[in-house]
Amino acid sequence: MLDRRVLAVLVFGALLAGCSGQGSGLSPEAERGRQVFLAQCTSCHSSDPAQNGPLGPAVKGSSRELIEARVLRGTYPPGYTPKRPSAIMQPMPNLAGSVDDLAAYLR
Repeated sequence: MLDRRVLAVLVFGALLAGCSGQGSGLSPEAERGRQVFLAQCTSCHSSDPAQNGPLGPAVKGSSRELIEARVLRGTYPPGYTPKRPSAIMQPMPNLAGSVDDLAAYLR
Protein backbone atom coordinates (compact mmCIF):
# COMPACT_ATOMS: atom_id res chain seq x y z
CA MET A 1 0.00 0.00 0.00
CA LEU A 2 2.83 2.41 0.86
CA ASP A 3 4.47 1.78 -2.52
CA ARG A 4 1.31 2.91 -4.32
CA ARG A 5 1.27 6.15 -2.34
CA VAL A 6 4.89 6.87 -3.18
CA LEU A 7 4.22 6.10 -6.83
CA ALA A 8 1.15 8.38 -6.80
CA VAL A 9 3.19 11.24 -5.30
CA LEU A 10 5.92 10.78 -7.91
CA VAL A 11 3.41 10.73 -10.78
CA PHE A 12 1.67 13.82 -9.40
CA GLY A 13 5.03 15.61 -9.09
CA ALA A 14 5.93 14.73 -12.66
CA LEU A 15 2.60 16.08 -13.88
CA LEU A 16 3.11 19.33 -11.97
CA ALA A 17 6.59 19.70 -13.42
CA GLY A 18 5.15 19.31 -16.91
CA CYS A 19 2.58 22.01 -16.24
CA SER A 20 5.17 24.43 -14.90
CA GLY A 21 7.06 24.52 -18.19
CA GLN A 22 9.89 22.27 -17.07
CA GLY A 23 10.79 19.75 -19.70
CA SER A 24 9.52 22.14 -22.37
CA GLY A 25 11.93 20.76 -24.93
CA LEU A 26 14.24 23.79 -24.99
CA SER A 27 17.85 23.13 -25.80
CA PRO A 28 20.27 23.70 -22.91
CA GLU A 29 21.40 26.94 -24.61
CA ALA A 30 17.82 28.20 -25.01
CA GLU A 31 17.00 27.25 -21.41
CA ARG A 32 19.96 29.30 -20.19
CA GLY A 33 18.72 32.17 -22.36
CA ARG A 34 15.24 31.82 -20.87
CA GLN A 35 16.69 32.06 -17.38
CA VAL A 36 18.70 35.18 -18.31
CA PHE A 37 15.64 36.72 -19.98
CA LEU A 38 13.43 36.09 -16.95
CA ALA A 39 16.05 37.49 -14.56
CA GLN A 40 17.21 40.49 -16.58
CA CYS A 41 14.62 41.50 -19.16
CA THR A 42 11.11 41.05 -17.82
CA SER A 43 10.99 44.26 -15.79
CA CYS A 44 10.76 46.16 -19.10
CA HIS A 45 9.80 43.46 -21.61
CA SER A 46 6.95 41.03 -21.03
CA SER A 47 7.73 37.65 -19.48
CA ASP A 48 6.38 36.35 -22.82
CA PRO A 49 8.93 37.58 -25.37
CA ALA A 50 6.22 37.56 -28.08
CA GLN A 51 4.28 40.26 -26.20
CA ASN A 52 5.03 43.95 -25.68
CA GLY A 53 6.11 44.86 -22.17
CA PRO A 54 5.41 48.01 -20.16
CA LEU A 55 8.54 49.73 -21.51
CA GLY A 56 10.09 47.44 -24.10
CA PRO A 57 8.66 45.91 -27.26
CA ALA A 58 8.18 42.24 -28.02
CA VAL A 59 11.58 40.69 -28.72
CA LYS A 60 10.67 37.23 -30.00
CA GLY A 61 12.50 36.59 -33.26
CA SER A 62 15.20 39.21 -32.62
CA SER A 63 18.41 38.50 -34.49
CA ARG A 64 21.61 37.76 -32.65
CA GLU A 65 23.05 40.93 -34.19
CA LEU A 66 20.24 43.04 -32.69
CA ILE A 67 20.53 41.34 -29.29
CA GLU A 68 24.27 41.92 -29.17
CA ALA A 69 23.97 45.58 -30.21
CA ARG A 70 21.16 46.39 -27.76
CA VAL A 71 22.33 44.37 -24.78
CA LEU A 72 26.06 45.05 -24.95
CA ARG A 73 26.25 48.55 -26.45
CA GLY A 74 22.75 50.04 -26.22
CA THR A 75 22.81 50.69 -29.97
CA TYR A 76 21.09 49.28 -33.04
CA PRO A 77 22.69 47.38 -35.92
CA PRO A 78 23.26 49.43 -39.07
CA GLY A 79 20.03 49.91 -41.02
CA TYR A 80 17.76 48.67 -38.23
CA THR A 81 14.58 50.66 -37.55
CA PRO A 82 13.58 50.50 -33.86
CA LYS A 83 10.08 49.33 -32.91
CA ARG A 84 9.80 52.16 -30.38
CA PRO A 85 11.44 55.60 -30.49
CA SER A 86 12.82 55.45 -26.95
CA ALA A 87 16.35 55.32 -25.61
CA ILE A 88 15.57 53.84 -22.20
CA MET A 89 17.50 50.57 -22.44
CA GLN A 90 20.93 50.80 -20.90
CA PRO A 91 23.82 48.58 -22.03
CA MET A 92 24.40 45.46 -19.94
CA PRO A 93 27.95 44.39 -20.84
CA ASN A 94 27.87 41.92 -17.95
CA LEU A 95 25.66 39.74 -20.20
CA ALA A 96 28.33 39.38 -22.92
CA GLY A 97 28.60 35.66 -22.23
CA SER A 98 24.82 35.20 -22.56
CA VAL A 99 24.14 36.70 -26.00
CA ASP A 100 24.16 33.32 -27.77
CA ASP A 101 21.87 31.86 -25.11
CA LEU A 102 19.44 34.79 -25.39
CA ALA A 103 19.47 34.49 -29.18
CA ALA A 104 18.69 30.76 -28.91
CA TYR A 105 15.77 31.46 -26.58
CA LEU A 106 14.32 34.34 -28.60
CA ARG A 107 14.44 32.52 -31.98
